[in-house]
Amino acid sequence: MQVLRPGEFYFGAAGERIKTLLGSCIAITLWHPQRQIGGMCHFLLPASPNGLHPPYDARYADHAMALFALELRKQRTSADGYQVKIFGGANMFPHIKSGSGDIGLRNIDAAREMLRSAGFKITDQHVGGTGHRTVILELSTGHTWIKWQG
Repeated sequence: MQVLRPGEFYFGAAGERIKTLLGSCIAITLWHPQRQIGGMCHFLLPASPNGLHPPYDARYADHAMALFALELRKQRTSADGYQVKIFGGANMFPHIKSGSGDIGLRNIDAAREMLRSAGFKITDQHVGGTGHRTVILELSTGHTWIKWQG
């Protein structure tokens, strides 16, 4: 099993599973049913403060989307062939009022907007709330499992 830590990205094929643990971070999963390929990113923040240029850093949503775009070109596939799911974006400290806003909600908004802009259609999501989630993606079937401690 490939385990992603915060800021990591992985793309693989049938027979593999990808797992991550999320709080306010977001995991985006892509799965291509015909090819049984797909991937997952685990980003921490909506956008890189240094702009969108290589080398890409999957800690940021915009860079994670660039990594997905590179992988789709490499695989000779397009956005409309994938099932897309998003997870995470929890408010990990609901009792603390922050002047900059809830990072979990900002991450959810960034994921939705970037996926839409890239031509992906979100097929399922488990976002928001409080607490953490463990997410596993099975690349042979596209099934995802969530354990939520909310």
